Amino acid sequence: MAQIAIVGGGIGGLTAAVALRQCGFQAEVFEQAPALLDVGAAIAIWPNAMRVLQRLQLAEKILERGGVMNEIRWLDQNGFLINCVSIENRIHPAVALHRADLQSILLHALPDTSIHLDHSFTNYKQHDNKITATFASADSITADFLIGADGIHSDVRLQLINDGEPVYRSYTVWRGIAPEIPAGIPPATAIELHGRGKRFGLGPVGLGRLGWWATANTDTDNLSSLFAGWYRPVLDLIAATPKTAILKTRALDRDPIRNWGSGRLTLLGDAIHPTTPNLGQGGCLAMEDAMVLARCFEKYGTNEEALRAYERLRYRRTAALTRYSRYYGAVGQWENVWKLATRKIALSLIPESLARRFMQIVFDYDATKISID
Repeated sequence: MAQIAIVGGGIGGLTAAVALRQCGFQAEVFEQAPALLDVGAAIAIWPNAMRVLQRLQLAEKILERGGVMNEIRWLDQNGFLINCVSIENRIHPAVALHRADLQSILLHALPDTSIHLDHSFTNYKQHDNKITATFASADSITADFLIGADGIHSDVRLQLINDGEPVYRSYTVWRGIAPEIPAGIPPATAIELHGRGKRFGLGPVGLGRLGWWATANTDTDNLSSLFAGWYRPVLDLIAATPKTAILKTRALDRDPIRNWGSGRLTLLGDAIHPTTPNLGQGGCLAMEDAMVLARCFEKYGTNEEALRAYERLRYRRTAALTRYSRYYGAVGQWENVWKLATRKIALSLIPESLARRFMQIVFDYDATKISID
């Protein structure tokens, strides 16, 4: 049985471990944190990722804890409708849930002995058809393959590629989960509000909670002041969320590259194709990666050809969605009044058929069935 070591216990790393184990491989996760703590933010699982979770027999547990989204609405900052599109999918629904709930579901699908905490990666060395990873504690493990799934600031990538820090896209992102849903919020609906250099999004995350995110071309900590005068539920959500539970990050990504791995090493998720959060596809792409990687091992066996096939199959899609997300975010952060008017008019005139066509490009991808060659 091939031994596969995964560096990183995030959504991508855990999904990869589940997928690989279900395919008959011995996958173990090595996470730098001393504990896998709850993260106070929501994650969207769009239909392309739900297909992966259904294949892993975890979809029912996701639906038990998450909130289904049947429609997307775009509003102006005052709450007036600009456009909307239905995304109802009874077979592969769009769901959002607390990231900690998703993490818990994935963890419970793995044996406790396969998760190794407090393992901060320092370096790797390839030798004799094996690969050895060393950690800050001076511990080391030798496996047949090493998967770097250690996030946007990946230490595995640093050793493999050493191409510097990810690129800051000049705006800040806040995320939170409110314990209750304000009056006037339609059920089963994802909403994005557009303003001048600012956006605010919200959607159900299950169990009576509402997840939200905000972006702005500033670094302030006073969100109530930043969104003063906006659609009332925006301010209600900010006020209802404990300040200590609001996550604040910079919008980062990287330009796509084709060098994903070498020898018995490859990268997965944000470690290789970090994307801005505008399409909600970061976690979804990592789950797709995990499924395609496991299927490549199934087809090609435990050799380097499986890794190179996985890399070829995943480059084009991840590169395209990284660029789409970056462009969408750039337009969303416009401040010029003429550009704002143009954006609003253009968005209002997009027919639902055209919006659906774009969504099909993103949502109809099936990592469980795509041809492995």
